[in-house]
Amino acid sequence: MEDQSFIQKIEELSLNALPALQTHMFDGWVLRFADGYTKRANSINALYFSKQEVEQKIDISEQIYEKRNLRTVYKITPQIFPRNLDKSLDERGYVLEGITSVQLLPLEKIEFHSAQNVEVYEYLHDSWLSAFCRLSKIKENDQSTMKQILRNIVPGICYVMVIDDNGNVVACGRGVLEGEYIGLYDIITDEKYRYNGYGEKLVLQILQWGKESAAKFAYLQVMISNVPALNLYSKIGFEEKYSYYYRIKK
Repeated sequence: MEDQSFIQKIEELSLNALPALQTHMFDGWVLRFADGYTKRANSINALYFSKQEVEQKIDISEQIYEKRNLRTVYKITPQIFPRNLDKSLDERGYVLEGITSVQLLPLEKIEFHSAQNVEVYEYLHDSWLSAFCRLSKIKENDQSTMKQILRNIVPGICYVMVIDDNGNVVACGRGVLEGEYIGLYDIITDEKYRYNGYGEKLVLQILQWGKESAAKFAYLQVMISNVPALNLYSKIGFEEKYSYYYRIKK
């Protein structure tokens, strides 16, 4: 298992890279709310030391989420407090979903070359937003929430699009830079253009932007069911450091 301080660091970077619309601190737990857009932005992160009795805390947390018409979701990492939280949730019937690999890459290992047909923005550009919503099939009623979340990001950020020879946006994603770390987020390639190297081109461009901005490490989170993405990241040199999953109330 990775050092607990490292896990906490990456989890804090992740929280900052996708800020919720509202955050509530509860005895070491970070409760996040974003009108139901993504589990990550609407989950409980039990990152810090906890004193209150766990069953009572779960009851209170459920009431808080129910008042917002949201399912109660916990993000379970190797860094949770109290340690018996996952067992308690399991006994209550919380289902396990979304096993995700957290991976790291030292950027000193990567050599970059100039790329053609790539657009990079350091602000939320309308073209990127439109392309991402189309490729990711974001529901129309979720788009305003997503836009607000992206505009609330405090760390440095790049929005990257890969364009084919016909002017079509075939891949897009974003990188979030905080300190020595560049995080990869919202990486997506058009289904019709996959397995043509566009995803690799996209990722390398984000990593290059990060390295040129003084990042020393890149991190990402990828579901273990996403085999093509796992293969791509392995090819580039990413290695798993730990994993997490969600516990969701039925």
